[in-house]
Amino acid sequence: MIQNLVYSKMQHQNLVLSILGLGMVMLAVFSLSIGAFSIPFSNAISILLQQLGIVSGSYTVQETNVLLQIRFPRVLLAMLVGGGLGISGAALQGLFRNPLVEPGLIGVSSGGALFAVVFIVFGASFPWITGLFGSFSLPLFAFVGGLINVLLVYKMANYGGKTDISLLILAGVALTALSSALIGLAIFYADEAAIRNFTFWSLGDVGGANWNKVKIAFLLILAPSCWIMLQYRNLNALALGENEAFHMGVNVQKVKYIVLFMSALVVGVGVSMTGTIGFVGLIVPHLIRLSFGADHRLVLSGAFLLGACLLTGADLLARTLVMPAEMPIGIITAIIGSPFFIWLIINVKKIRT
Repeated sequence: MIQNLVYSKMQHQNLVLSILGLGMVMLAVFSLSIGAFSIPFSNAISILLQQLGIVSGSYTVQETNVLLQIRFPRVLLAMLVGGGLGISGAALQGLFRNPLVEPGLIGVSSGGALFAVVFIVFGASFPWITGLFGSFSLPLFAFVGGLINVLLVYKMANYGGKTDISLLILAGVALTALSSALIGLAIFYADEAAIRNFTFWSLGDVGGANWNKVKIAFLLILAPSCWIMLQYRNLNALALGENEAFHMGVNVQKVKYIVLFMSALVVGVGVSMTGTIGFVGLIVPHLIRLSFGADHRLVLSGAFLLGACLLTGADLLARTLVMPAEMPIGIITAIIGSPFFIWLIINVKKIRT
């Protein structure tokens, strides 16, 4: 009987993940055909299939170049960054057992942004860094910033082997404010071109996507995200409490550091490529939990897929609402996420009263 229930539950979860995955693919292909330069949907599919050697069709060289060199890497980068933000938010909420935790609130995003800006402004003064790490320099620099911030926040909020969520969020807010001040100081010494780029970048932008960034994102966002997905059993155990998880054989401290490390890597790399994009890591895990339950086997994978859908859709809106200009993608996610965050705070207060 129990085996049948477990099998039925896994079937349901696999069905949900399949639907989310199919929706992600369909949205991505749809997004490829829409923009300032319109490409017929059938042509977009034919161009993609031709790259796989399946079919050949009649379309212009301009359509091929726009789709393969501009839109395709842009959509893939949006999917990877959105998925990374979604799964990081889900993992951090599961780790600290609090619905208000997300990468932006506990300083991961701001730390990544600070180190990314410092590298952009002052990186030319240290050419050996670029010579050593090449195109990975900026993502790795942002990862270090995100990791430093999240470890500081965790240490400040941790006492007696337990984490105080109120202190965690307060420490995150404090370090975010400090990081913003240091970013402003770095920008003070930047030239006008860097200032203009930072202004748009700080609101979130995937317009600078290219195949080199996509390759780095596959390695430093997708791979750590898959590693986070493997922690679903440990996070399910932690949902019962740290003491209960320990008695179930979970190495609580090891799991904490793995999730913090991988989340900092995913978010830091994402920030270095697209700028600061808020609320994805907050909204997505809640939508998955409210719709399909709290089992982290589904929550983590579902958050990645839904996060990819959300950011791909937000990017589609950002580049079509004000054509031929583009709106920063962070504005779209903030407009969606801020009301949701307010609603969440109100409901948390109701639960406590």
